[in-house]
Amino acid sequence: MAVPFADLHLQHQTIKSEIDAAIAGVIGDSAFIRGSYVDAFEREFAEAAQVKHCVSCANGTDALYLAMKALKVKPGDEVITTAHSWISTAAMITHAGATVVFCDIDGATFTIDPAAIEAAITPRTVGIIPVHLYGQPADMDAIMAIAARHGLWVVEDCAQAHLARYNGQMVGTFGAAATYSFYPGKNLGAMGDAGAVVTNDGGLAEHMTMLARHGGLVKHQHQIEGINSRLDGLQAAILSAKLPHLAAWTEARQAAAKVYDAGLGQIEDIVVPAIAPRRSHVYHLYTIRHPRRDALAAHLRANDVHTAINYPTALPFLPAYQRLGYRTEQFPNAYRDQAQILSLPMFAEITRPQQDEVIDLVRKF
Repeated sequence: MAVPFADLHLQHQTIKSEIDAAIAGVIGDSAFIRGSYVDAFEREFAEAAQVKHCVSCANGTDALYLAMKALKVKPGDEVITTAHSWISTAAMITHAGATVVFCDIDGATFTIDPAAIEAAITPRTVGIIPVHLYGQPADMDAIMAIAARHGLWVVEDCAQAHLARYNGQMVGTFGAAATYSFYPGKNLGAMGDAGAVVTNDGGLAEHMTMLARHGGLVKHQHQIEGINSRLDGLQAAILSAKLPHLAAWTEARQAAAKVYDAGLGQIEDIVVPAIAPRRSHVYHLYTIRHPRRDALAAHLRANDVHTAINYPTALPFLPAYQRLGYRTEQFPNAYRDQAQILSLPMFAEITRPQQDEVIDLVRKF
């Protein structure tokens, strides 16, 4: 049977009446930019993320930029982040004015290695951006302890980790701020681009709000130079309609991961996701390792099972970062994983027969 990598159409069909009503409300009120629907989603998501303030914006990339500009990153500063992530995490460090410093991942969870963070700190280091990659939290106890010792801020990249928890505490509540993406394929996804920054710091929230709205809280009253990064009313209303379903969708993903774990965990050469102690994984992606990853992916595709590679080139080895002069031996885990990782179909509505089909095909490989 055909197994899509993600089935956004199926998700839409399950809540179509709610989405249709949300869109109709925005159109009826002509509330396309800012307005009550955006304000409502900001309140609702702040409550779901267990923070005081949510500043919505156009996408998760802008969210990272807003957080760092509000933290007053400047030329000459260094910001440490992971070698294994989407490029937005690193690129926004540069666009905010600082120099990106990469660290290797820990070898098991795909998340940044705290020991590597400590080794990378210099007198110019001002902050750390851990990424809760694929839906598993980074080691926040260790990261926050390092930040405290060295007087650094922490911005959590939660783009793939909606509702994930570390030691019972919601991700995004540890650092000075946290960023979210609501790209359509995310666990909580819009029907277009959308993002947010969350924080418990009222002053930081106000500054990020001004930055996202041309530098002011009131139209024509520009306190600073800002950018135009607004969540539109349609996307806000759609996200508000989806948000009440997020907890159940998360539980469905976690249940599906257990099926994969049981079916794939004993197959030779397959390494299923390792879950570190005190961490809850929300499985934005279910990513395995295999030494013949490309051949396995081709085998599955030939049988109409769609997979993805996230990410085929570790960040330090991209042409965009050749200027930094990194060597492969500096990132042994990220270098290994870029050739071995494969993300299997994982969405809340995936059926047991579909998963059994994937498992059977992997077993036959």
